[in-house]
Amino acid sequence: MEFETFQQSLRNGTLPENISGYLQALWYDRHGDWAKAHNMVDALEDKTACWVHAYLHRKEGDNWNADYWYRKAGKVRPDVSVEKEWETIVQTLL
Repeated sequence: MEFETFQQSLRNGTLPENISGYLQALWYDRHGDWAKAHNMVDALEDKTACWVHAYLHRKEGDNWNADYWYRKAGKVRPDVSVEKEWETIVQTLL
């Protein structure tokens, strides 16, 4: 799937089929359901889930918690906007 197709799915409000749970969480986040996105990754411990989890807490403004999850993901909090980070994660996972 191309990034623009993913973006279009947000505009038309239809979750794409056959995408990972990580991308589903990011879709729900961008579609305005942060809580659902968080619940999807909250109990997962793999590095990708931790990256998405970190981004969600950063977006929430909880940098202390975000930094914990970035460390678990093997990353550091980026020095870019949360919008740019969301794009980077989505493009990486697509």
